[in-house]
Amino acid sequence: MGVVHHSNYLRYFEVARLEWLTQLGVSYAEMELAGVMMPVIEANIQFKTPARFEDTLRVHIHLDAVPLVKMRFDYRVYNQHNDLVCEAMTTLAFMRSDSRKPMRCPAQFQAVFKQVIDAATLDDASLDA
Repeated sequence: MGVVHHSNYLRYFEVARLEWLTQLGVSYAEMELAGVMMPVIEANIQFKTPARFEDTLRVHIHLDAVPLVKMRFDYRVYNQHNDLVCEAMTTLAFMRSDSRKPMRCPAQFQAVFKQVIDAATLDDASLDA
């Protein structure tokens, strides 16, 4: 077939989120050690053009609201020719790892995400991963 299987995009988004968090100075591993999990509760992908084997893909990730209990990410994936491959979104929920119950975004992380949103008013605070 020569094209990337659609299920791989969710992996790309996960890698992009983790890289995005790392660039912001937030460690997902530290979040989990602190008892916070962030499972994906919703995903939507709109494919525009196929990614092909050996393409180089760039994932553009964007956050447009300070999270409370849920956190929505928007993505745009481009190939090496700068063609839009897909647009997507995922929603993650903050969850206590001990009880598996929803929780509010911890204040220290919310402050970091607020800085990203505030910076977006001056410039596009999206990051490429």
